[in-house]
Order: sequence, then structure tokens, then C-alpha cells
Amino acid sequence: MGKTMAEKIIGEHAGKEVCAGDIVVAAVDVAAVQDGTGPLAVQQLEKMGLVQAKNPERTVLFIDHAAPSPHKDLSNAHRILRDFAKKTGVDLSEVGTGVCHQRLVESYVNPGDILIGADSHTCTSGALGAFATGMGSTDVAVGIALGKTWLRVPETIRINVTGEFKEGVCAKDLILYLIGKITADGATYKALEFVGETIEKMSMSDRFTLSNMAVEAGAKTGLIASDETTRAFLESRGRADKFREIAPDENAVYEEVIEIDASTLEPMVSAPHTVDNTSTAAGLAGTKIDQVFIGTCTNGRIEDLAIAAKILEGKQRHPDTRLIVVPASKDVYLDAIAAGYIETFIKAGAAVMAPGCGPCVGVHQGILGDGEACLSTQNRNFQGRMGNTEGLIYLSSPATAAISAIKGEITDPREVL
Repeated sequence: MGKTMAEKIIGEHAGKEVCAGDIVVAAVDVAAVQDGTGPLAVQQLEKMGLVQAKNPERTVLFIDHAAPSPHKDLSNAHRILRDFAKKTGVDLSEVGTGVCHQRLVESYVNPGDILIGADSHTCTSGALGAFATGMGSTDVAVGIALGKTWLRVPETIRINVTGEFKEGVCAKDLILYLIGKITADGATYKALEFVGETIEKMSMSDRFTLSNMAVEAGAKTGLIASDETTRAFLESRGRADKFREIAPDENAVYEEVIEIDASTLEPMVSAPHTVDNTSTAAGLAGTKIDQVFIGTCTNGRIEDLAIAAKILEGKQRHPDTRLIVVPASKDVYLDAIAAGYIETFIKAGAAVMAPGCGPCVGVHQGILGDGEACLSTQNRNFQGRMGNTEGLIYLSSPATAAISAIKGEITDPREVL
């Protein structure tokens, strides 16, 4: 019987052949926590007397969710991570270095790896052909200390995407369409495997967007086979030697196969307060927007900023609409400066913040007022997500966000592209 990517990777790390439904103990290649979940993981290790890291060079503590710290309690939480890093020799990704999920694909995760992270969007690294999944703080703490974890091998849903995107349509629109189609719990504890000619032609940036949002359909991970595009990305990051081909077998067994024709898709928007509450951008055209946020681990890469900058070049944000831009990492920020994008954003009236999660998690840097609406390129629009239960969050692609910042209302980007 052929194997899915999830079955192959987990089987390698468990040292035996596995099938969907099996419960196994598997070796962990990379373990990560962030400043919201990391302090609890450290405290759990202290309680267990396991202040150690099995693989310190591939254990990473990220200070990104509240960076720089907006108040003393979070500053003290950051100290817990800094102290643990000094005691154990693990990597510490400091304030301004970037969002954990972007940093993981830039510097730590390789095809065929198992990555566990105490953050739900850890699945982003699945685009590199890794089994990347989010777990609770205690589970990740044990993975840090012992270098292994337990897993139930997930069933896999195959997402076969064919056809070419029309102008103004991109990977973000595809994943929003998919989540709207199968619902927010349509893939609960499943692996999503993205395949097809459209995926094969995608850049790594677009692939990361798909894998990042797999969890918004309830998925355990979102996997994409490694190929020459993967190899080129790893080479650009100085990890060419880490490339390996990993793909599903032709006769792999899937729980379900979903076919999508990319040429039929339109720019999409998720309306409050669930990601599966989707509509076309045209269907929500005219909805007043008080704030636009371009960035996050979903769409804060250089390719995303390039799209937004192209639309904003020589234009101004609407006077009633705030615009916030946050590059996903230090490297993205430096590339955006070199390309002139940061100057474009500032001239357009944007507030450009240091790399990190920014307004997405609602801790600082863009909390909404009562009744205010934000159109964001992030991955989640739950009530209260951006720091106010009275706020309204809409999700879109960078193109839709940029044109909407100019118009002051949700606008189909095909009007200008």
C-alpha cells in the first residue's frame, strides 16, 4: 500500500511503517515556542526537573508575539525565555528578528523533518515537505527535553489544484476559498496534502501561505512535496545540502480528494468572526474599513510586500483608514528597504513596524476601537483576535488589502490590476 507524505515522514521518525490512525512515538528534529506559550513550557520543564534540551541547536525560543514588550508582565515572560536559553544553549530569536513561522522556514526546517511548535500556525513549514504541527506547551516542552513526541498518524485529504489564477487572484484567495468550502472543522486532525499543476508552479511564498492556513480548516498539518522550487529556496538560505525529495506515493490512500480549478477563483475575503465565513471581495465591496494591516506569518514575505507596494506606489491611504505594515522577518525587512518598498509604504501614509506578529494577536501595535473594522492579511479573524471583542476583522490577500487601504472600503483588486 502506498504512503501519504504524513505516513512517510512519521514512519521514518518512528522507525517503522505506519498507517493513518496509528499512535507512535517519533523523533523530533525541530522544537519551537514563542513568548506567549514558551514561558509555560519552561515552567513545566522546571516542575519536571528537566531543564535541558536534547537538540539545543534546533530548539528555538521566539520573542515575536509581543515584541517589543508593551508592559512589564510580558517583559518578565521574555526574561524566562532568555534565562532558559542561557542555561541550555538553545537558540533565542530576539525582538525584531521576526515571526517564528517565517524564521523557521528561513533558518531551521528542512524537507522530511518533524517540527513541533507551541503555536497553531507551526504548520507553515509543511510547505517545505516537513511534518510541521502545533502542540500544547507541555507536549512541546517534553519534545524539547527528550527529543521525541507522541503522534497519532493523521488521515490525509488530497487537495488537487489545476488551472491558472486570473489577474488579481493568488494563493491566499485559494486557501480562503478552500476553507469556506470545507468549513473551519472540515479537516480536523487531518493532513492536507496540496498537489497539482497549480501548486507545482507556485513560489515558496505562496506555498507557505497555503500550509500556514491549513489549521484554519482544523488540519494537523499542510504538506507540499519538495521539488526544484524547494531546492532553490533552501539554496538561497544557505541550506542546499538539506534538500531531499519527499512526495506521496502514486498509490497512496486518501480519506478524500478535493478538486479545485484555480481559473474559476475570484479574490476572496473572510468576514467576521470565522475564517470559513467567506465571500468574494466583490460581494463585500463598499464595506467601510478603519484599518488595514499588511504582514504576519501568512502574508508578510517580500513577495507580499512587493504586491502591496506596486498598488500603493504614488498613492495615499484613505484619510479615514489607518495602514499598518509589518515585515515578517528582519531579512524580509532588509530586502524591502533595498527594494524601496518601505519608502513607498511610508509615503503612502503607512506606519511600518519592526518585524514580528504586530497587531495580529491583539497585544499591541494596532488594537481596534469599538465597532472598528480591520482588513488584514493575517490568518485568523476570531472575535477579540485583535485586542477588542467589539472589533470586526476581515481577511484578504495583500492585493485586496492594499487597494482597500486606498479606497477606504473593501475593494476587488482587479479594478486596478
